[in-house]
Amino acid sequence: MLALISQAAPRRRGTSLLLSALGLGTALLISLSSSYASAQTPVRGGTLNFVVTPEPTALVDLATTATNVLKVSAKVVEGLLEYDFSLQPKPSLATSWDISDDSRKYVFHLRHGVKWHDGQPFTSADVAYSLHTLRQVHPRAKTTFANVTAITTPDPYTVVITLSKPAPYLIKAFSSSETPIVPRHLYEGSDPLTNPANNAPIGTGPFRFVKWVRGSYIEYARNDDYWDKGKPFLDKIVVKIITDPAARTVAFEDGSIDLSGDTPVPLSDLARLKNSPKLALDSRGYEFQAGVTRIEFNLDNPVLKNLQVRQAIASAIDREVIRKVIFYGYATPLASPIIPSSPYYDPAPAPYPYDVERANALLDAAGFPRKADGTRFALRVDPLPIGELPARTAAYVKSALARVGIAVTVRSQDLPAYLKRIYTDRDFDFSINGMSNLFDPVVGVARLYTTGNFRRGVPFTNGSHYSNPQIDRLFAQAAEETDEAKRKQLFSQIQQILERDLPDLNLVAPRYLTVYSRAVHNHTTGPDGVSASFADVWLQR
Repeated sequence: MLALISQAAPRRRGTSLLLSALGLGTALLISLSSSYASAQTPVRGGTLNFVVTPEPTALVDLATTATNVLKVSAKVVEGLLEYDFSLQPKPSLATSWDISDDSRKYVFHLRHGVKWHDGQPFTSADVAYSLHTLRQVHPRAKTTFANVTAITTPDPYTVVITLSKPAPYLIKAFSSSETPIVPRHLYEGSDPLTNPANNAPIGTGPFRFVKWVRGSYIEYARNDDYWDKGKPFLDKIVVKIITDPAARTVAFEDGSIDLSGDTPVPLSDLARLKNSPKLALDSRGYEFQAGVTRIEFNLDNPVLKNLQVRQAIASAIDREVIRKVIFYGYATPLASPIIPSSPYYDPAPAPYPYDVERANALLDAAGFPRKADGTRFALRVDPLPIGELPARTAAYVKSALARVGIAVTVRSQDLPAYLKRIYTDRDFDFSINGMSNLFDPVVGVARLYTTGNFRRGVPFTNGSHYSNPQIDRLFAQAAEETDEAKRKQLFSQIQQILERDLPDLNLVAPRYLTVYSRAVHNHTTGPDGVSASFADVWLQR
C-alpha cells in the first residue's frame, strides 16, 4: 500500500545543515538585504553577470559533481524535485510523489505540458533513461541508487522506482544538481560522456543555452515557454570566467559582476567587501555542498601504504594553523569526514593530534631515517585547482612536512589535467581537495571509502584506493537502516575506523560565502544556493 507524501509536508524529515561548516544551529547572515524573502514585486528584465571559476569542463552535470559544472547545469537542466533549507522536498518536474509503507517503492507523478527547449515533450521515458544513465556514469549515483532494482514507466507521466531494500536518504536525492534529467531523444544510442548536448545543453529549465565562448563567457537567455509561467524574471545570464581572485574582487567593486559563490574572492578582501554599501555576503545555500578539506593519500604508493608514515604526516600538520592562516578563521578543524552540523558527526578528538616529535619518531620507526641533507623521502602533492584554498593549503603542508624530513613538491595544473592525473592515470602521491557531505553520508561520504567506489576514470570517488570490508559492510547497513539511533551508531563506528586507518587526513570544514550585488534579489532560495536554476532571481538596478 502506498502512503501519499504531500507536497507541503513530506513524511521523510530532512536534516537541517545550516552553516554546516561551523556546526551552528542557525545561518550566520553576514549581511541582511532584500535578496532574502522579499515582499517587493519582482522586476522583469536585465542581465545577471555571474562568475564561475574555474571554467566548467561541461555544461551538464550528468557525469560530474564538480561545483563549477553544478552552477551552470541547473539553469538549463532540471530535477524531479527541489528542496527547502531543511532539505524537505518540493515539486519541480514531479508534482507529487508516493512512498510505500515499506519504503521500497517510490512513485513520481510528472508535470504535464513540459517541453524540452527543442520543442519535444518531456515524459517519463526521459526520467527512466536519465536514472539508468546516471547509475552508470555519475560519481555518486551508483551508491545513491544502489538498492534500485527496477525503474518502470506505466504511462508518460508516471515513474515507479522499486528498491530491494529501504533507502532512507533517497527522497533527498532528486535535485537538479544531484540527479539531472536529460532528454532521452538526444542522448539515447550515444556515449553519454561525449554527447554534444553536454556542451550545448537542451533542458526543460528556465534558461536556454545560447553560446559558450571558451575562456571568456557562457550565455543563457530566458526560456519564454518555461512551465512555471511568469518565470524567469531575467532576460539573460552571462557566466563570466575570471581566473584571478584579485580581479574578481575588483569586478565586484566596479559593478561588472553581480554574483558568485564559494567565497570567490581572497579571504583577505572579505572585510572590505562586507563594508561596501553596494555589496553583501551570504552564508546560506551550501547545505548540500558543505564538506571537508582533506589530504587524500594514494595507497598504491609504497611509502604512503605504510600506516606509520600516514600517522606521521597527520602528526606533523597543525589544523589550527590551517584554520587561522589559510582560511582566515572561516573553517572548523576536524578529523572526521562528516561535518560538525550533521546529526551523525562524531566529535571524538583526532587520534593523531599535532605532535612534531611523535611524527619524527614514527618516521624513524617506519624505516625512513634522515639522510645527509636532512630529508627522508620525497612526495608530490596535487591541489585541486578550484579556488585558491587548496593551493594555499598545499603550501602549508609542504612547509609542515619539511620539518619532519619529507620533501614535498607542489604541482599545478588545470582541472581536466588534475582529474585525469588523480582518477585515471593515478600519477600522484597525495592530493588536497574538498568533498561535499551532501544530504546523507551514505551518498557524500561512502563514495570516498567503499571498495566498489574505486572507479578508475570517475572523478571524486575513492581516489585513495582504500579497501576495508568492515567499512563496506557498515556503509551498506547504514544505507538501509531506518532507525536513527542505529544509524548514528553505524556512522560513529565508520568515523572511528577511518580516523584510525587514515586513507585520508581530514583537516577542516570550510565555511563558504556568496558575494553579491545588492541589486540581486532571490539568488539563494534553497540548499543549492547559486547552483539552483535562478528562476526566481530578479534585478533592481
